[in-house]
Amino acid sequence: MSDADDADARLRAAARELAEIAHALREAAGQATAVLADPALAASLRLSPGTGLRAQRALLRAVTDRRGLGWAVTGGRAGTLGAKLGGLVNAGNLPIRVMTTSLRLRIAAVARGHPELGDDPKLRGLLDAVAADSDLAAGRALYALVKDRGAAGALSSVAPVFGELLALRALLDRNPLNDATAWLIATGMGTATADPLTGMSNRVVAGLDRGRGAAVPVEPAPHEAARLSPRGSFLDYLADLLVIRPTGRALVQTVRGPDGVARYVVLAPGMRIGRPQTEHPADLLGAFSSTVLDDGPYSRSLAAAIAEYGVPEGAEVAFVGHSAGGSAVMSLAQDPAFNARHLLTDVIAIGSPVDFKQPASPATRVASVTNQHDIIPTLDGQGAGNCFALHPDWYIVDYTDGTHLFPACHGLEQYAANLRDDLPEARAHLEAQLAAYTGPIVRRRLYRLLDHAPVPPGFPFLTVPTHPVAGPAGPVTVPLLTHEATAVSAWFAVSAEAAAGLLPGGSPGTALHPVVLGSRAWAVLHLTDHRSAALGPYREFTLSLAVHSPPRPHRRALWRDALRPPALRHAGLHPLASLVTSPAALDAAALWPHSVHLAEADLSVAAGSLAAAASDTGRPLVAFDGPLGPRLPARAGGHPGYTGPNADRSVRHVRGPGTVAHPLPRIRLHASTAPHPFTAVLRALSLDGARPVLVRVSPAAQLRRDAPAPLRPPGGSPA
Repeated sequence: MSDADDADARLRAAARELAEIAHALREAAGQATAVLADPALAASLRLSPGTGLRAQRALLRAVTDRRGLGWAVTGGRAGTLGAKLGGLVNAGNLPIRVMTTSLRLRIAAVARGHPELGDDPKLRGLLDAVAADSDLAAGRALYALVKDRGAAGALSSVAPVFGELLALRALLDRNPLNDATAWLIATGMGTATADPLTGMSNRVVAGLDRGRGAAVPVEPAPHEAARLSPRGSFLDYLADLLVIRPTGRALVQTVRGPDGVARYVVLAPGMRIGRPQTEHPADLLGAFSSTVLDDGPYSRSLAAAIAEYGVPEGAEVAFVGHSAGGSAVMSLAQDPAFNARHLLTDVIAIGSPVDFKQPASPATRVASVTNQHDIIPTLDGQGAGNCFALHPDWYIVDYTDGTHLFPACHGLEQYAANLRDDLPEARAHLEAQLAAYTGPIVRRRLYRLLDHAPVPPGFPFLTVPTHPVAGPAGPVTVPLLTHEATAVSAWFAVSAEAAAGLLPGGSPGTALHPVVLGSRAWAVLHLTDHRSAALGPYREFTLSLAVHSPPRPHRRALWRDALRPPALRHAGLHPLASLVTSPAALDAAALWPHSVHLAEADLSVAAGSLAAAASDTGRPLVAFDGPLGPRLPARAGGHPGYTGPNADRSVRHVRGPGTVAHPLPRIRLHASTAPHPFTAVLRALSLDGARPVLVRVSPAAQLRRDAPAPLRPPGGSPA
């Protein structure tokens, strides 16, 4: 051992001894405070006033006398109140003084290996200001450091002593709420349970990450599949992690070892970049909970991926994780249930805060690799200044290199380059540790990790049984399902006489009659952009008339009928003509007989205006555009439909959050003079140039159209 190493070891040994002394003093102060606050002591005053009073005075002196423990009231409600009072008057506290001395020794030990901590005047000024308990000076020094190097440069500069600085600041300020966290950091007895600056509980924030964890198999992109390693080894696993990147995915692989035994490797990348997202456990919130909690959505989603992959019980498994992925695999390693199912042999965490995680099986070998300028591994409170042997059985690589700037020094690219080129001893040890997992990859599967199990598309509205029905061009699967669409319905007042002339006749029980208000009937133009549908994407324009129920025409109280669910209504719509943009939609429309034609169509709803147009081989047929005007919240609705010579009944169900209604919109319908069945119906109802009475818009609708059912069963009486 060199003289420098010997001096560093002596400083750390002294710091550790002082920390143990400070902890013993605080324990004594806590016990004295507990006795002092014990109601039994107050009761003793009545039995023996002299003895009880002397005992109280002795205990009070023990925890408040500057010549003893100082103002060291601690523990319980009385301790919290006493600490607040002591902070207000800046009373001395011997356990804190001893502990801050230990922290300063640790900073001095780190500075021997990081000369920049002492040579840099701005950094030296910050360290001195924090150690001197000068809030104003510390704020000025930090401002100067950030102004000179930016936030990333400032963080990188203090990263080797980040935990010690936080603990010093928390112990020396006048906020007793953060003392417990500072004490955990300073003694190395546990991960930080609260923010060292404010004292706000970390578990409150981590508790927001409540997902149960799930995993869905996905295919890698072609360029990713081409770069995944055909063989497995430590460096190959790092290369595979670099391929899948922090994208909310994990990779499970089967490797055939040198002995021919199939073993399993789980690769967990770091935090997904971007704002917290409710569907991904590897986001910022998930990374935080993976550090603070013993179990979180990230580790549970990894367990779900392993279960879905089909890793057999008793099989040997190894974990390799970077950043939040390292914390997540260590959390899973702590799970007794997982260890009961599988033999977890190795865990390698790179750039991860895992100092206070411990595998459930003592046979699991753990390796931790950290760059001393990487601030992420210090988020549990322990960094380069750690003077405690927290895990003597772990293989720990805590190194420094020329890449001091965060976040570059935290990137897996930098860690992989260091391990490959700059740390031959560490690389050889980790390669040997994973020797049983070195060999050809015989199977692999990529998983998208989720906070919760994915909801089936359209659930529950579109989760219905389907079946094929014979159509003129082949079977059609019904109900017709549309998962995502823009649905617009425009209601027009038209001539009742003209409307009656367009409806088919029929026998009693199947004849259709228009719904009439005064002398006006009602026509409805449906414009639908089926962006995601069972038939594929297509657009549909349909003109219909509102009609009474054929078995019970001229029903009264139509308003009461309109309040019923669509499946229970009597009145409905009879389609007169439709335009569709795909052959599949044209074939399916034959199940609901009416005039249907192929056309080109466009539909756009944006910024309070509507633009819709249809054409036939370049000939304009219809245009419907203009401002929609004021809007009101509305229900998406749906309606029964009556089609064919026998008025077969079907129901069009619509579900659409964000549906709005535009009463009296300033928009006009224009029909061309070109001969076409669709424009002929528009002109027959005098709709060219007409304004609708009401327009309803559902920008994110789901639709379900049932198969038609006859009103008169074969051989039976009318329904």
